[in-house]
Amino acid sequence: MLRFFNTLGRRLEEFVPLDPPTVRMYTCGPTVYDYAHIGNFRAYVWEDLLKRYLKFKGYKVIHVMNITDVDDKTIKGAREAGISLDEYTRKYKEAFFEDLDTLNIDRADFYPEATKHIDDMVALIQKLLEKGYAYYGEDGCIYFSISKFKDYGKLSGKRPDKLIAGARISHDEYDKELWADFALWKAWTPEDGDIYWDTPLGRGRPGWHIECSAMSMKYLGETFDIHTGGEDNLFPHHENEIAQSEAATGKPFVRYWLHCAHLIVEGKKMSKSLGNFYTLRDLLEKSYKPMAIRYLLLSTHYRQKLNFTFEGIKAAESAIDRLREFRDMLEEYAAKNIPGTDPKVTEALEDGLEGFERAMDDDLNISPALASIFEMVRTINKISAEKGITGADADKGLDILRRINSVLGVLREPRRELPPELERLIKEREEARKRKDYAKADAIREKLRQMGLEIKDTPEGTKWSWKE
Repeated sequence: MLRFFNTLGRRLEEFVPLDPPTVRMYTCGPTVYDYAHIGNFRAYVWEDLLKRYLKFKGYKVIHVMNITDVDDKTIKGAREAGISLDEYTRKYKEAFFEDLDTLNIDRADFYPEATKHIDDMVALIQKLLEKGYAYYGEDGCIYFSISKFKDYGKLSGKRPDKLIAGARISHDEYDKELWADFALWKAWTPEDGDIYWDTPLGRGRPGWHIECSAMSMKYLGETFDIHTGGEDNLFPHHENEIAQSEAATGKPFVRYWLHCAHLIVEGKKMSKSLGNFYTLRDLLEKSYKPMAIRYLLLSTHYRQKLNFTFEGIKAAESAIDRLREFRDMLEEYAAKNIPGTDPKVTEALEDGLEGFERAMDDDLNISPALASIFEMVRTINKISAEKGITGADADKGLDILRRINSVLGVLREPRRELPPELERLIKEREEARKRKDYAKADAIREKLRQMGLEIKDTPEGTKWSWKE
């Protein structure tokens, strides 16, 4: 039984989608005013793990991730740079998708951009005005009246019992303890420059919160299965999404709310002032491997704070090396095709897969899931060292490893062929070893490593593999 911790109600619940086998899922995407940092990617990698596991369980996932390309921060950035909003955000949109590919994050089905869905937002705000949940303020902005929505606070568990009448906030982001009517539509001001839309609501632009409601319901319907995001978005952003969506439709907005905890770096809050603020690109420039970064980001349960350390990246590299070597060993035995099967191998493989699935069914409990995988690897490596593996068992092992990796996504499909230049260097290194010219052999090994090839000397000869 697959269970998730639903923030709405704060309890573990069996996952039952509205329209099985289809699962409709929305994730809060980037605000494209800068490069995404590793705290952002903690959420995006976890959401990728969630989607991949739903597919592993046989569900068809329709996934929507928004792109916030108009808000206070993007407007400020474009104005300071002296360029159009589109030109300013385009650079960061392109970088975001490059980073997704680098971390092997599967693409969503839809990436709606806020600037391309203004009409949808206007229509939703008009409905809220008609129903009496929204009103014009003296500043020309349109606000949502949280006192009119009786369930306000049901997600966060906070209730506006001491709401000061008439309190309003127009900023997109605001203090977690501030209870106020929030902006649905922001009237144009000179600070916005040429960034505005002329609509039936007046000249202006949407507030941040209405963007997600309008775009999620456009692609997934008025009620859908899963909404995810970081815990920092729980209040006010997700609370406001619920209020404006359910006020407009009269229907439940989302059935399962899932939130991941913060990331810290070397035991401290990530911040530029502490010098521990990293984008993915910063880490790649330091020569850390993308799949090791991905492994580290997914290896802590999503509701626990993740301590991102550089020792942790090294440990993640070692874990991936073990999985890669295990795959290489199975491929060798599959090619040898030794007849028969071994009940101990079959048992170890089945126990590994069952343990992985049992742990992941329990709210994506990744630590025991990984432990099951590596216990399987240890057991089969021991059998392999003692007496080898049959072809049928190796094939079964490769199939199970592929299934597990379809969820983890940390082993890329290996390249099978070597360019002639690399073949020449390997032969040159073998000849140097025969002459006992180990200095030259080590120099060639390092050159091959820099070109992406790992070399391993074994009793059977030199073996190679592409770095992940």
